[in-house]
Amino acid sequence: MVALDGDADRALFGDARGNVIDGDQVLASCAIAMHERGSLAGDVVVTTVMANLGFHRAMREAGVSVVATQVGDRYVLEEMLRSGAVLGGEQSGHVIFREQASTGDGLLTAVRFLSLAAHRGVSVEELASCMRRFPQVLVNVPVADPAAWTVPRRCATRSAAPEDELGDGGRVLVRASGPSRSSG
Repeated sequence: MVALDGDADRALFGDARGNVIDGDQVLASCAIAMHERGSLAGDVVVTTVMANLGFHRAMREAGVSVVATQVGDRYVLEEMLRSGAVLGGEQSGHVIFREQASTGDGLLTAVRFLSLAAHRGVSVEELASCMRRFPQVLVNVPVADPAAWTVPRRCATRSAAPEDELGDGGRVLVRASGPSRSSG
C-alpha cells in the first residue's frame, strides 16, 4: 500500500502485515541501493535532525555519510544543493531524488521504492528491514512565541546528562516546532 499526503509530495508505505514504512526506511533503502550501484554522489545522504537513530546506524554500517539539517524539506534541499548530494529526505515521507526532481514527489518516491523492491525480488517489508527503527518519544511543549524561542540553558544542561548516559544508544533533541521553524 502507498499513502500520499494531500498534495502528493510525501509517500509512506504499508507492508502486507499492516506495518508502516516511513520516510527514514525508504530513504535508507534507496541510499544503500544507490551506494551499492555507485550512483550516490559523494556517498552522502541528507536528512533532518528528526531522523531515527536506526537510520544513522544503517547508514554508518553501509558506509554512507549522513548530513543532518533542521526540520523541513526546504532545508534538506538547500543542503543537497550546497553539498551536491543527490538524495535526501525526511521521516515524514518527503524524499528528494535530485536528479529527477527539485522537491519531494510522492509518486516518484513510490515508483523508485516499489521498483527497487521488484528489482531485488523482495517485499517492501524486507526492503525496509535494512534499517531497524528505534523507539522515539515526541513531547510537545507549548511556548509563547515559537519564532523567538531558543533552548533555555537549564534545558540544554538537563538534556546533556541523559544523552551522555545513552551514549551511542540514544539521543535527546530539543527544538522548536511549527510553521515559523519548518516548511513542512
